[in-house]
Amino acid sequence: MTMLGFLLSSPTLIAIIGGVLAALVAFLRGNSRGVRREREIQAKAEQKARDIADEVQSDVGAMSRDQLRAELAKRTRP
Repeated sequence: MTMLGFLLSSPTLIAIIGGVLAALVAFLRGNSRGVRREREIQAKAEQKARDIADEVQSDVGAMSRDQLRAELAKRTRP
């Protein structure tokens, strides 16, 4: 109890502890914002990839069997 009384009675120690706590809170808030922003960027990239995949799937579905074979023959190694 005397140590707690000493800590609370010293303005310098209170200021140091307050500064450390403020820095910790600022770091944690900034870190959570960064995580949220990175997740948003990743979600946009995944959506773009899904859109491209859907477009390719639609294009492939619209091709005839002969067109598909010709396209695959161009893209495969002999």
